[in-house]
Amino acid sequence: MFDPTDPVARDFRDTAVVHYRSVFRVARFLARDPGVAEDLTQDTFLRAWTAFPRFQQGTNCRAWLIGILYHVWSHERRRRGRTPVLFDSDAVAANVVVYSPPTPEGLTDEAVLAAFEAMAPELREVVLLADVEELKYREIAALLDIPLGTVMSRLNRARRSLRQALAAERRQKERSDAGPDASASEDPKVKARS
Repeated sequence: MFDPTDPVARDFRDTAVVHYRSVFRVARFLARDPGVAEDLTQDTFLRAWTAFPRFQQGTNCRAWLIGILYHVWSHERRRRGRTPVLFDSDAVAANVVVYSPPTPEGLTDEAVLAAFEAMAPELREVVLLADVEELKYREIAALLDIPLGTVMSRLNRARRSLRQALAAERRQKERSDAGPDASASEDPKVKARS
């Protein structure tokens, strides 16, 4: 029970609990299930409460909490025995040169979310931490226990992937808005038959 006269409890509330929604958002991304995300968030704050005396005031509390969340999530995945690795996307991407179209305007939230969901999980998590949670690259590298260069590389590939997917979505929308006659008249095979 929260004791309002306890200065440590007040400090925890004012410093850590204000980030509850942010931690829950990352947990929901990781778990893909609101119920599991709620459990992860509660476990994160329970561990944060017990470790709060070791928290260094003046540092980024949200990053500290998300770090605890990643440890909780990692423990949960190990407990479930669920750690599939399908392929090393870093090695595959190193051999591919792809055109990066500009980010199109006028897209719906649904199109952006669909493009985000279509990305590989390791790319989604750096976009979430960098662009949604606004963590610094060094904080992301520390949280994910990967080199700083890998964070920057994954973020670059993720953003490029989003731009490409959204550009393709935009082209598809423009084709469907133009109607069947417009797309048929642009096809050189159709012109040759006329």
